[in-house]
Amino acid sequence: MTCGCGEPCAADAPAGPIEEHPAWYRDRAILVPVASGAALLAGLLLDWAGASIPAQVAYWAALLLGGSTFIPGTLRRFVKDLKPGVGLLMTISAIGAVALGHVAEAAMLAFLFSIAEALEDRAMDRARAGLRGLLELVPDTAEVRRGLLTRTIPAAEIAVGDTLLVRPGDRIATDGVVRSGAGSVDASAITGESIPVAVAPGDEVRAGSINGSAALEVEAANPGADNSLTAIVALVEQAQAEKGERARMADRLARPLVPAVIVVALAVAILGSILGDPAVWVTRALVVLVAASPCALAISVPVTVISGIGAASRFGVIVKSGAAFERLGGIRHIGLDKTGTLTANRPAVERVRPVAGGDPDRVLALAAALERRSSHPLATAIVAAADAAGVGDLVADEVEERPGTGVAGVVDGAAVEVGNPRHLAAGLPAELAGELDELEAAGMTVVALSVDGAVAGVIGVRDNLRAEAAEAVAALRAAGIGVTMLTGDNAAAAAALGAEAGIDDVRAGLRPEEKSTAVRELSGASPTAMIGDGVNDAPALAAAEVGIAMGAAGSDAAIESADVAFTGHDLRLIPRALAHARRCRTIITQNLVLSALIVIVLPPLAVTGVLGLGGIVLIHEAAEVLVIINGLRAARARGAAA
Repeated sequence: MTCGCGEPCAADAPAGPIEEHPAWYRDRAILVPVASGAALLAGLLLDWAGASIPAQVAYWAALLLGGSTFIPGTLRRFVKDLKPGVGLLMTISAIGAVALGHVAEAAMLAFLFSIAEALEDRAMDRARAGLRGLLELVPDTAEVRRGLLTRTIPAAEIAVGDTLLVRPGDRIATDGVVRSGAGSVDASAITGESIPVAVAPGDEVRAGSINGSAALEVEAANPGADNSLTAIVALVEQAQAEKGERARMADRLARPLVPAVIVVALAVAILGSILGDPAVWVTRALVVLVAASPCALAISVPVTVISGIGAASRFGVIVKSGAAFERLGGIRHIGLDKTGTLTANRPAVERVRPVAGGDPDRVLALAAALERRSSHPLATAIVAAADAAGVGDLVADEVEERPGTGVAGVVDGAAVEVGNPRHLAAGLPAELAGELDELEAAGMTVVALSVDGAVAGVIGVRDNLRAEAAEAVAALRAAGIGVTMLTGDNAAAAAALGAEAGIDDVRAGLRPEEKSTAVRELSGASPTAMIGDGVNDAPALAAAEVGIAMGAAGSDAAIESADVAFTGHDLRLIPRALAHARRCRTIITQNLVLSALIVIVLPPLAVTGVLGLGGIVLIHEAAEVLVIINGLRAARARGAAA
């Protein structure tokens, strides 16, 4: 797509390094149109005062200054590609107006079109400015200890395994794990979560976070040039480069309009000249070129989408494409995973029950050996419990993760499997069946362990609901958005948590493919988004109208399958993100309607002579500026109630 002058639209520019732009009063792209406007104003004043020759000189200065911003480039591109753009329509109109002696009108056209183009470019720059802000969260340098030496190096040179010395008030240069020190870090600029998070040895910290009051030693988990923050910027750049459905619609409408407008203008000029005064009808044909130019239509959607995606990234919502952003604004139902999404992601082992004569520690040790290879929150709880009990030293071989079922492998020569007791190949013995019901009735998730095909015990794990979950669900329901919990957990535990969160529609015991089927069913009734963070959520995320990954701790598979990623875990981001996208979708609709009205209403006024070149130019360019200003409203990220 090309914008008004025929240059590639900023929305289509390839992702790459983000350049700094000078202030407007030092930007030639702004100063030249401003000078054109000053010359035009001088010409009008001189004309009013009766100084016709100085007025004509001022008009020509305004025309040459304004035209220099688009006429040369337009002609070069047309000669090279033979593709007519909006800039060609304006060039023909300006040249034709001069040929007919309307220098003042040509000067007005050149000034207004050049200033509209300059404002459009600045609008795109402003929409992209959030990326510069994100990148600036990473410090230029970091203090690193390698061996016995400590020195300050450029942040881009940090390598995995380096020990970063982070003083109070410093920003963390890359993702890592705290190895020494305890305190808190503020990640609000990245995740949108305003409360600093307490950290201690073993906790993960993210690039761009601000260290609190205690010095920390952080082991780098990612290189300085390739961390979670640079990944966020890359995703936003990708999103800004991809068009949404309405952006593509604007493209489809604008692309054929340019040659069509030229054909219509030629028809007006030829037929009018045959039937009437050639000078009158050639003038009206030139006015038609301006009146029907789809400038506003071409820019109406991109400026809004880019502004909206940039604003979302500033409160912790990363949207991967313009199409996904537009679909997000139409979501009317939400599917929520339970573990790690609705829950606090801090599960703990509450009970271990072996079969009669069995050893609880042996059950825990075997389960931990397998779960050590898994990223699932329940696995983390089992490993932590085994380590705390001093039985976490067993090693598993041939480990295979089976999403929705469990993990299998070999430990001490025995075939061991850990997972959902209802999905294990080995049946649950009668002596544990009652124990299973009791644990589930208490709101626990139960994991069963089988050894060589026989169940050896069950482990009860509890993961409490996130503190903000009920508030987020209430906000969604207040906005008229339905909520469904989709989980592989047992029905009793899921129902207990669902009731606590205020969710009536709870679907439990689902395998990954069943979650995907449920999402498709929900989507058949209304546009549905799915939110999850694990490997077993990936099929459902892919099946949803919009897949949303809880990005901070989400699995690679979940993030890859999702259209949107949250950099934090605060569920209140869900209603806020939906409200923001819905507001931006409304702005897009407003811009499309206004742009279409201009193209529909102005040409008849031009053909009939109701409005001359000056009036048409003024209305047409004013509408483009209005569309740009309206689109930039999407850059304002409001609160949760937006």
